[in-house]
Amino acid sequence: MQTITIDWDHPTDPRRSREREHVRDYVSTGGLDGHLWHGVPTLLLTTLDRATGRTGRTPLIYVEDAGRHIVLAADWGAAEHPAWYRNLTAHPEVRLQVGAAVFQATARTACAVEREIYWPAMTALWPLFDDYQASASPREIPMVIISR
Repeated sequence: MQTITIDWDHPTDPRRSREREHVRDYVSTGGLDGHLWHGVPTLLLTTLDRATGRTGRTPLIYVEDAGRHIVLAADWGAAEHPAWYRNLTAHPEVRLQVGAAVFQATARTACAVEREIYWPAMTALWPLFDDYQASASPREIPMVIISR
């Protein structure tokens, strides 16, 4: 059986310029500039691309609970799940940067009960998530729980 080496240290940054700039500021300042984005906490999620084997990095708003990080695969209310979400369903090992801390973690889709519990916390932090869900319908925006 062949061992796959994942290059977590050289991920591809987002294509959208506003997201790419956010990521670069976040990384270059160790999270000092970028962890809080429009007043809300963000993290950087690095996933393995299931097609290319390369890693890619995405900034996401998060809620933390009991050491777990909760994010939404909202993609601004797009009709399809974002690539990073499809990638982590195929390969749940991820890397997070939360402020200055960088660590490996495992991601999974939240169950219905967890979604019910955490959705209000996510929308309290970023009310537009309700609008994104309305735009994405009938797609249900996945909630992702990330644990060390």
